[in-house]
Amino acid sequence: MKKTALIMFSILFGNMVLAQKYSSKTGKVTFEASVPLFEDVFAQDNSNTVILNSDTGEMASVSIVKNFKFKVKLMEEHFNESYAETAKYPKTTFKGKVLNFDKTKLTANPQKYTIQGTLNFHGVDKPVSSAATIYAKDGKIYMQGNFVAKPADFKVTIPKMVMKKVAENVNVEYNYTLAKQ
Repeated sequence: MKKTALIMFSILFGNMVLAQKYSSKTGKVTFEASVPLFEDVFAQDNSNTVILNSDTGEMASVSIVKNFKFKVKLMEEHFNESYAETAKYPKTTFKGKVLNFDKTKLTANPQKYTIQGTLNFHGVDKPVSSAATIYAKDGKIYMQGNFVAKPADFKVTIPKMVMKKVAENVNVEYNYTLAKQ
C-alpha cells in the first residue's frame, strides 16, 4: 500500500520536485449527505494526504476511499461495496490550484481563497471550485474549506429504495495542517 501511494504521489506531484513544498498525511476530509428525518449519512477520513507547492499554489491530495469511516458499520459496508465500489476505484484524488496564492502574504489571520481543480472519484474526473480559508502560524500552513459534489456527477447510482435517505448534494469539508518538507 505504501509503495502504491509513493507511485501515485510521483505521478501527481512530479512537477513539484524543486518547489517549496508543504504537506500532510493526516488531513481530515468529511462528507455529509444526510436528509432530515433519516439516519445521518456522514463519513470522515483522517489520513488524507495533501501537498502544496507554496511557490505556485498548486496542490494535490489523495484519499484511500476505504479510510472513510461511518458511525454505522453497515452503512460503511454498503458505501464501499455498492456506491463507491472501492475494489474497483480504491482512491479519490484532487489536483488543482489555490488561485492568487502568495505565501509571503500569509499571516496568522485567516484569508479567503478559491481553490479550483479536478476531483476524481469513482473513476470520473469533474471540475471543482472550493471556498477556502488559509493562514500561516508557527511555520505551518493551515487550510480549510468545503465544496458540494453530486453523486450522479460521478456516476454513483443510489438505489430507489434508499434514494430519499441520501442527499442529492453531498457537502465535502477538508481541514489540513501542512508542514514544510
